[in-house]
Amino acid sequence: MPARVLVTYYSATGSVHRLAEAVTAGAEDAGAEVRLRRVAELAPEEAIASNADWVRHRDETEGIPVVTLDDLAWADGYAFGTPTRYGAPAAQLKQFIDTASSLWHEGKLADKPVTTFVSSAELHGGQEATILSLNNVFYHWGCVIVPLGYTDDAVYAAGGNPYGTSWPAGFPSTMPDEKVLECARFQGRRLAHFAEVLAGARAKAA
Repeated sequence: MPARVLVTYYSATGSVHRLAEAVTAGAEDAGAEVRLRRVAELAPEEAIASNADWVRHRDETEGIPVVTLDDLAWADGYAFGTPTRYGAPAAQLKQFIDTASSLWHEGKLADKPVTTFVSSAELHGGQEATILSLNNVFYHWGCVIVPLGYTDDAVYAAGGNPYGTSWPAGFPSTMPDEKVLECARFQGRRLAHFAEVLAGARAKAA
């Protein structure tokens, strides 16, 4: 039975969405069954309307399902993507994470691998801090954190961030280049591997 991977993300203008697609492709290449999900938008309409790229991206991705707690319960492993917001995840992603306490209390999030990918406007705009901030949640969940490490040449080619794939999008935002997308695909493959291993171990222990 293939491992089940949930890729959940928030993206305003598209760069994190592109990373999420690449993580999804990598996990699928490794044999996983993958659900790609976006979190609900919380920003007011006037804020969205002030940025044409934000409006465009929202319209282009309306067909992607919004993540639910059932998706979290279904998955054997998780990948979370977010833009940086002052060194922390976007409120839209954090709001969804904050609704997961019932699953956490039931132990349904524990012992599952999790990995994170990010984008910021600037190269030093809080990418690593954002990943570390999200990891604080996953410690509480009891997840097994799966960083990139320096485990593949793709990590070096993409800028050498061992915490997770990261993209300095600039302003206006630009889309990830092929080196960064390949790193994200590698991250998806790596997650799928650990999801399969840990799911098998949980099944044997049950």
